[in-house]
Amino acid sequence: MERRDFVKKSVNMGLAAWTAASADRVFGANERLRVGLIGCGGRGTFDARLMRGTPEDIQAVAFENYHDGNLDPRLKAPRNVEIAALCDVNESKIAAAKKWAPAAKTFPEFRNLLADKDIDAVIVATMDQWHATMLILACEAGKDVYLEKPVMYRVAEAKSMIEAVRRNKRIVQIGTQHRSADHIAEAAKMVQGGKIGEVHFVRVWNYMSRMGSAPVPDSEPPAGLNWDEWLGPAPKVPFNPARLNYRSFMDYTNGIITDYGNHRFDSVHQIMGVDTAVKVSSSGIRFDKTRSGDILDIQQATYEYPNFIMSYEACVVNGHGLGGRTPGMRYYGMRGSEDRPHGMAFYGTEAALFVDRIGMELYPEIRGGGRGMRGQPAPPPAPPVERLHVNEDEPTPLHTKNFVDFVRNRKEPFANIEVGTRATTIGCIGNIAFWTGRKLTWDAAKHNFGDDAEANKYLFRPYRKPWDLVKFT
Repeated sequence: MERRDFVKKSVNMGLAAWTAASADRVFGANERLRVGLIGCGGRGTFDARLMRGTPEDIQAVAFENYHDGNLDPRLKAPRNVEIAALCDVNESKIAAAKKWAPAAKTFPEFRNLLADKDIDAVIVATMDQWHATMLILACEAGKDVYLEKPVMYRVAEAKSMIEAVRRNKRIVQIGTQHRSADHIAEAAKMVQGGKIGEVHFVRVWNYMSRMGSAPVPDSEPPAGLNWDEWLGPAPKVPFNPARLNYRSFMDYTNGIITDYGNHRFDSVHQIMGVDTAVKVSSSGIRFDKTRSGDILDIQQATYEYPNFIMSYEACVVNGHGLGGRTPGMRYYGMRGSEDRPHGMAFYGTEAALFVDRIGMELYPEIRGGGRGMRGQPAPPPAPPVERLHVNEDEPTPLHTKNFVDFVRNRKEPFANIEVGTRATTIGCIGNIAFWTGRKLTWDAAKHNFGDDAEANKYLFRPYRKPWDLVKFT
């Protein structure tokens, strides 16, 4: 079943629950929304062009194999969005962005962009260590924000971020685009409605080929790169070209578990109807120390929720992931004929539901006709559950459109700041469990590990001066 058929049958859960978040003016349908982009790299460009939403933009950033060739009709309406400002500490990134946004103002320093009264909203698509500061200052400047995940670098930043959003009555949407995918909303309806029975085990995985490159010597920053501001709150280190691939360095990210895992933790919360884990343990290792960077090659984390266990796996030494496919299905990140690099599996008593960014499959549980465990009679046959497989388009085009609609109508996004911080927290506490080498108990109400001083010391990393631009409570 393809997206064009599935959308007609889907219930996009949460749409009826959107509530007004601000007394600010509502933008008229013909009033231009002026957006600034902070971070003009690949992801920022992807978000901005999709948010602008012209046919040329959507065609230019379309993902091969992630769409069925039929444009979602919801994407065809004119957006009337202008990418009016570009900001990056690397002049070459701004120069590249000017090719598709030639009329945009340019800013080498983000605070100057935030001070521009003509800008209505901003996209923040920078390294993770900058997210909290930029979000808070953008809200204080009266801007609405589309914030890429992970929401924060350290868990203790979340409270101040939420307070800034609510105090300033801003519309903030996190770039967890699964929240705009119809099939994931339908998966939540099926699981919470009991279609696959009781679910007490969930598996999440991210597999890929090795990240990083061969080490190179430190050098002087290239002309046009403000290295000190690139680092920002992170520790001061000499320039090294390898660090521009920041996803390989723990100074600027938290590894695969918060980068790729973040999306799937959010989807597990949505599908299972939960907010947070209560216990976590983790193991990991870095095998290949000949490559640049310091993220783990392998990490496994076990999360205990009130009524189920979630197992997370990250692997950067092999991209196969979970094998097994439905003929003709498209899978997120697929390379060959058998790999399934990223996904979630929900094991119910009546069926197993496998979900990724662009599709899902339901496999009925087979019962009857044999012996159970230890020779006991097998359980009676389960009620019939229909075999199901669905493909959808990559949901980012719709997710960026939804942000525009939320801003125009002052409606609360379903991928809001609280939803986003809860998903990022899951990855962060998995790392803390690995660093302490112990099973930890998480207190979501207090946003800490209770009286566990050793674990709590990892909740925040002090900001480097003079980039400690905001204070955290």
